[in-house]
Amino acid sequence: MIDRERVLKVLEGYDDGRLSVGVIGSHSALDVCDGAVEEGLHTIAVCERGRDATYSRYFRARRDASGALERGVVDEPLVFGKFSEVLTKKVQEYLRNRNTIFVPNRSFTSYCDLDAIEGEFLVPLFGSRNLLRTEERSEKKSYYWLLEKAGVPYPEKIERPSDIDGLVIVKLPHKAKKLERGFFTAASPKEYREKSATLIKQGVISKADLAAARIERYILGPVFNFDFFYSPLEREGERLELLGVDWRFETSLDGHVRLPATQQLTLDPSQAIPGYIVIGHNSATLRESALNEVFSIAERWVEATQKHYAPGILGPFTLQTCVDREEDFYVYDVAPRIGGGTNVHMALGHPYGNALWRRPMSTGRRLAVEIKRAADEGRLDEIVT
Repeated sequence: MIDRERVLKVLEGYDDGRLSVGVIGSHSALDVCDGAVEEGLHTIAVCERGRDATYSRYFRARRDASGALERGVVDEPLVFGKFSEVLTKKVQEYLRNRNTIFVPNRSFTSYCDLDAIEGEFLVPLFGSRNLLRTEERSEKKSYYWLLEKAGVPYPEKIERPSDIDGLVIVKLPHKAKKLERGFFTAASPKEYREKSATLIKQGVISKADLAAARIERYILGPVFNFDFFYSPLEREGERLELLGVDWRFETSLDGHVRLPATQQLTLDPSQAIPGYIVIGHNSATLRESALNEVFSIAERWVEATQKHYAPGILGPFTLQTCVDREEDFYVYDVAPRIGGGTNVHMALGHPYGNALWRRPMSTGRRLAVEIKRAADEGRLDEIVT
């Protein structure tokens, strides 16, 4: 892990009155940039050529002669051949010269080498650099390890395909789209073998990824992604904030569930197994009597991160849950950074975040508010790693 003193030395050279917010141009970058410009901060989106138009054209910021924002959210699109060029010394130096606080999203950790992010990326990161690796299910101390330490319920792991004795979900990456999912479900060892063989033949998954896949008991129930924020700066109010809730649209699963079961049975082999690639999100709220349990789960997870990954979680994180028929929550995934579904709340704000802050408060804006507060109070060192 990069020496903290080196990061703090970079901060010492920053002009706190001219901070920039940087982010990889993918995932939830629009929310990050929207919230930053709403709070008067300069925005930089690191883009990959060929997929940059969203940031370099359609949401490019335009300001008047006085610097007031007229439209758009991205002040500076930096377009490279690959996202990973953000790790080069030249680009790092440019970001430091622009007083950049960099916000990690899933695309950052997927398209850029984690070892380099941890040991070589000398740009202050908003959040917990050492927690980013826990998102990798192949890691020994992954988020499952942390959930166990926290005493938070998560779906039961099935050790071997031959142990499948009921409905399970098999978690592994898509073969061609490594950022995406090659998930499938099965209720018996036979179904596991048949479906995996079909998906390998279709080029959706690989044998190597299948061998390392996680198999876990399928929780029947609705899915809620809880978008939290933890503020180390807060002295009077609660440091843990629930900003909002989202849920996912997945291809082609959402098309399957709109069909009657009899119609699903008529699908040809190429359509029979649904895909689980996340293509969009929607907003949700939770019955208020269940909020106490959600806060309790989040508190336990925060405490576990502080104990095992000091200084613990900083800023945004998302707990992805399923709720069974007994109304018990199971955390099946954790994003130790800004979640993928927060764009649904940009400009409008999260329902709970709005109620707490008495103004539209998306995750992106909450990030910017924290950065500005830290700068004003001379405490930027408390929110970056």
